[in-house]
Amino acid sequence: MTKESRRARIKLRIRKRIKGTTERPRLSVFRSNTSISAQLIDDIKGLTIVGLSSVKLKLAAGQTKSEVSKVVGLNIAKLAQEKGIKELVFDRNGYLYHGRVKALAEGAREGGLVF
Repeated sequence: MTKESRRARIKLRIRKRIKGTTERPRLSVFRSNTSISAQLIDDIKGLTIVGLSSVKLKLAAGQTKSEVSKVVGLNIAKLAQEKGIKELVFDRNGYLYHGRVKALAEGAREGGLVF
């Protein structure tokens, strides 16, 4: 079993239980080797409400990947609150809740989101 197929199985298991609505959208995280991105998704309408990536933010080069992830979490929380969203469900997208994914979630919580 490859890493990709393992993650795909975990992702399906998570997505069976997690659905984003208009009131509580799904915060989906994508992590690559160099960047991290997050989206707020309404699964009922099939819309992405807000999306943000560390590539778009053009953060300082001296920061670690975890620090960058936390900043992305804070910024996604700010954008969500501008849209009137305070509660959401967290979709780790098959990644372990550890490191950069955890830092993004903690940043979003610090920004005022509840999940």
